[in-house]
Amino acid sequence: MVRAAGFGASKSREPCPCLSGMSYDSCCEPLHRGERWAMTAEQLMRSRYSAFAFAEVDYLIETHPDTATSFAQRRKELRKNCHDVRWLALKIKAVEAGEVDDLQGTVTFEATFGVAGQRNVMTETSLFQRRDGDRKGKWLYIKPL
Repeated sequence: MVRAAGFGASKSREPCPCLSGMSYDSCCEPLHRGERWAMTAEQLMRSRYSAFAFAEVDYLIETHPDTATSFAQRRKELRKNCHDVRWLALKIKAVEAGEVDDLQGTVTFEATFGVAGQRNVMTETSLFQRRDGDRKGKWLYIKPL
């Protein structure tokens, strides 16, 4: 399993890969373990970034509804991505809506990653929505815009 730069087997007390400034155990780990839900679109975006960094495939699937691709295929593709890609840095560029009482929001981010020894930067504006359009529903990643 490929880990984010600076992360080893004992990752809980290390800085969170989402670069929130908190430790992994007080930031994204409780979301990955299902102990709590993301309260905002940005928090879900950060937790998904950390999930890619730590190969938390089940969390990635749970937080992104995709009826076009089979569960087995999604799992296979995500495992390959997590194995092949080393996530290095995350920068949140803009957040529009997606707060605690919102039904939808967008997050624009820049993610730096390495593949096959090459450093790359991905910039994306992502759409997030509450499950079933319910203000108490879990935040979900919907698609890039």
